Amino acid sequence: MLIAPDSTGDNDPVDATARHLRLLTETIAAVNSSLDLQEVLELVASKVADALGTDACFVYLYDERSDELVLRATHGTRVEELTRTPRMRPGEGITGVAAAERAPVMIAEQAHLDPRFKGFPNLPEDEYESILAVPIVTRADELEGALNVRTREPRAFSDDEVELIVAIAAQVAQSIEHAKLYERAQRRVAELEALARISEAVSESLYLEESLEAIVRTTMESLHATGAALVLEDGEIAWPEGRAGAYAVRMPLRWKRRQIGELVCDRDTAFSADDEALLEAIAHHAAVALEHGRAVMRGVLAQEIHHRVKNNLQAVASLLRLQARAENVDARKSLNDSVNRVLAIAAVHEVLTEHREDDVDLGELVDRLRAMLVQGLVAGKTVTAELESVSLAGQRATALALVFTELFQNALEHGGDRVSIALAQRDAEVVLTIADDGTGIERERTGTGLSIVGALVRDELQGSFALESNEGTRARVSFPA
Repeated sequence: MLIAPDSTGDNDPVDATARHLRLLTETIAAVNSSLDLQEVLELVASKVADALGTDACFVYLYDERSDELVLRATHGTRVEELTRTPRMRPGEGITGVAAAERAPVMIAEQAHLDPRFKGFPNLPEDEYESILAVPIVTRADELEGALNVRTREPRAFSDDEVELIVAIAAQVAQSIEHAKLYERAQRRVAELEALARISEAVSESLYLEESLEAIVRTTMESLHATGAALVLEDGEIAWPEGRAGAYAVRMPLRWKRRQIGELVCDRDTAFSADDEALLEAIAHHAAVALEHGRAVMRGVLAQEIHHRVKNNLQAVASLLRLQARAENVDARKSLNDSVNRVLAIAAVHEVLTEHREDDVDLGELVDRLRAMLVQGLVAGKTVTAELESVSLAGQRATALALVFTELFQNALEHGGDRVSIALAQRDAEVVLTIADDGTGIERERTGTGLSIVGALVRDELQGSFALESNEGTRARVSFPA
């Protein structure tokens, strides 16, 4: 015999609807109260079980790299007590079917006898009679995970209850997106902090050994590693720290297309794709630091490195503070804009480093930034560029890189199908022009980005900035050469 679906005793449809609305509101408020992904998932498991009055709730998160649903949080069974983390592919098991079909699946009794059921030896599957599984998908129909609720007694969930959990899952998908975005931002901050520590160590030390030691220790701290070492191109192992772990990653150190060594990192737990990306970034900057450290030892670049790194870090900090003060911004766009600004500063540093000169070829710099932004932001647009070779000092080149990034990104995002770039020097004046064939300037386009442009042109370049709208948008920046 099936238990009545409304375990609370609400027979009045109006009362039941009001109760479900209240439960939905409370659940949404709870899961939106944190940006910590694991905490969000645990709140989801607890609140969903409470909302439907079920004995258990299992929350799975979709791992795109392995194409698996991985159990991350439970109510009724503690994840940490499991000897092996349950995993399933979309389409496997009742929960996997719900994820693959993007639709709820309900089994009112003897769920473990259903042919779609997938059992796990370390889960008390036989204890539960009914199961209701729903996918966790974004508005763009991207799979974020799936969840299921279970009862020990047979139970047929009502249509209202199914709608309730589907609505909760939709809000959970947004919360997971925000939590993931926050995690990516935190990883980005950790990466910048690690690179800043490496740069600081290199700029402050006159001894290569001290720089290598700082790189190794920063690697261990940032990756929570058991051991790390730098293996130089001659086979010498520099500053080995810690011990070997169950897992190891060897990341090449490259300088001007030549491998000059390896950064080796050991850990007792597996490295994720994000860990490897961070390690790759550290290795890249370690290669730069290694070559710069050698130059410092020769007494060539000590003062310049210190000055350059300090200015770049100050610029990054200022931009992030300005972005943080902006109101009513989309978190994902804000993060992407900040990343592009950091990459623009990095491009200037890269050009200076490659050529070992104090001045930057603006034509080369603008072309690099153009290729980066076109690849990262948009497809299917026609971009033309007429770029003259113009030389500019490093600090002013950084300002121009940020100006170009903001204006070109605006044109790609808000313009029409065609964008043109022109860079030329006329007598003692440098002129940068970016034009698109869009619908013209909109009020919302005059936000943080254009404020940054105006300040940089005025304060750093001592020039002028004009924005015109006439059958498209034309941005013109001019400043003394």
